[in-house]
Amino acid sequence: MLFELPKLDYAYNALEPYIDARTMEIHHTKHHAGYTDKLNDALKGTGLENQSIEQILSKVSSLPLAIRNNGGGYYNHNLFWKVMRPAGGGEPSGDLANAIKKVFGSFDSFKKKFSDASATRFGSGWAWLVKTGSGLKVTSTPNQDNPLMDISDTKGTPILALDVWEHAYYLHYQNRRPDYIAAFWNVINWDEVNKRFR
Repeated sequence: MLFELPKLDYAYNALEPYIDARTMEIHHTKHHAGYTDKLNDALKGTGLENQSIEQILSKVSSLPLAIRNNGGGYYNHNLFWKVMRPAGGGEPSGDLANAIKKVFGSFDSFKKKFSDASATRFGSGWAWLVKTGSGLKVTSTPNQDNPLMDISDTKGTPILALDVWEHAYYLHYQNRRPDYIAAFWNVINWDEVNKRFR
């Protein structure tokens, strides 16, 4: 079983002006496609070909670095595209909104914590909202690591992800990562995040 590059649920220009079409196209067709192809190559002959990406990532500490890096890149981007949509943003509702308020005190407090995790991740990496056994946590990881991996400091199910690799924003925002982070709040698909939380 080969992993496949997923089709997006929206056009490359659908998230403008917050994320530009050229960045989206390159990010999806070059970066995500590259992780997908390299993951499939790295899995050949390992006996892992019929396992889910989640199963593979759960034992990544014992696997070659190519599987860790490209498996993470494949999974992380799959999630990233899903938690964004045109005319997104606003605030979550329902169970997720209640959980955020319980854990972080308010949506604004959560937003600041998530934005800070995104802004202070040194170099390349990701920021996450994670569902854990005890509730919700905000964390960040380097490179293409994620909280599903057995090597992660914070383990759980990622329900919101922000890519803070420069390839995710540099064409439009150059070195202004905080502007990109602020723009991300306008495209979040809270329905999808809520579904993943449930």
